[in-house]
Amino acid sequence: MYKRILVATDGSTLSKKAISSAIDLAALSGAELVAVKITPRYPQSYFEGSLPLSPTEVSKIETTWTDNAQKLLDGVVKAAKAKGVTAKGVVVKSDIVSDALIAASKKHKADLIVMASHGRRGIKRLLLGSETQQVLTHSTIPVLVLR
Repeated sequence: MYKRILVATDGSTLSKKAISSAIDLAALSGAELVAVKITPRYPQSYFEGSLPLSPTEVSKIETTWTDNAQKLLDGVVKAAKAKGVTAKGVVVKSDIVSDALIAASKKHKADLIVMASHGRRGIKRLLLGSETQQVLTHSTIPVLVLR
């Protein structure tokens, strides 16, 4: 059925459901699991009243974000291995989550993307956008969305 499943996580309770489902699906189909956490790049523009940070400080912030993401992914890999699923965690730096997930699915040759959706509607969806909707619209492989 599936050979490689990519699961997106942001550490939220909802994404933990997606992880659990992806692990179970990978176990059932004998697929490998690729867990992905997208971390932002530190904004380089300066806003009125803010203090500009040195490149060293920016690097420390980005390193902290990456380290935290890796710890989260290590937990996913451990949970997958406990169920007999081969898994790896991948941290991707990007400001555009949907594009980064689609690129990661291509790079790792995934044949399914599993992700959660908060199910925002109306003005919240308009203001906050929907990364899930963007992935659904632009992905060339199947996407399993969990709520």
